[in-house]
Amino acid sequence: MDDYELAEALVREAGTLALMMRQGGLEGQRKTSVSDVVTAADHAAEAYVLEQLQRCRPEDGILGEEGTSIAGSSGRTWVIDPVDGTYNFLHGSTYWCSAIALKDASGVVLGAIFQPEEDKLWLGGLARTATLNGERLSTFHSNGAGRSGTPLAELGAATYIHPGWLADPMCAMPWHAAATSAAALRMLGSGSCDLGRVADGQLGCWFQHSCPEWDWLPGKAIVRAAGGSADTVRVNGLDWFMAGGSTAVRELREALLSGSVG
Repeated sequence: MDDYELAEALVREAGTLALMMRQGGLEGQRKTSVSDVVTAADHAAEAYVLEQLQRCRPEDGILGEEGTSIAGSSGRTWVIDPVDGTYNFLHGSTYWCSAIALKDASGVVLGAIFQPEEDKLWLGGLARTATLNGERLSTFHSNGAGRSGTPLAELGAATYIHPGWLADPMCAMPWHAAATSAAALRMLGSGSCDLGRVADGQLGCWFQHSCPEWDWLPGKAIVRAAGGSADTVRVNGLDWFMAGGSTAVRELREALLSGSVG
């Protein structure tokens, strides 16, 4: 199978494995905070994907949220998030997913996101337009109702910020500036699920700070493959990540920069 078929199979199988394990009963362990948790399903799903990638793409590198770090010889690396939205997952919400991206020296090549309990699979990359369950997405293309040019003030923005960061003005000021520039806010707890919905038009745009590659690259690839834009900007020592239509992304960047100190 090609890389897209492999990515699709891996996120579907990892997500299904995690869901089956949750149905059998799981407990979470705290990582950095009460809302940053990990379960046996996270580890098992990552181990499964690792095993399959080592079998199918033995020359590629692998980077996983739960600790996998393997240097390959091909110049390509698979980036794994076995369960994105573990807090949601552990507490019975359907808003979680398995996600994977492939990157090379030029950047992200493709992304795949599978939300098992809603049976949604987003896929896309440089060589393939974005799809949801095999149906082509044209959210930001010319026939996508002009979403690329829609201003931020007319769009709902998905975001996430840990409550502790709101006490730090260096983070809170740019976040507040961007948040108050949107028509509405949604904070649902899974960046990859959010980015899939930006790609298919359910959400208008998305922004968040300090995202590791496994939380950003799968969705970035899919939003771009749907004709959207993605960008990063550094404000007050923090990296901020944005995705959506070109106008919204530009205005998010401007809003975030307006919260710069000094």
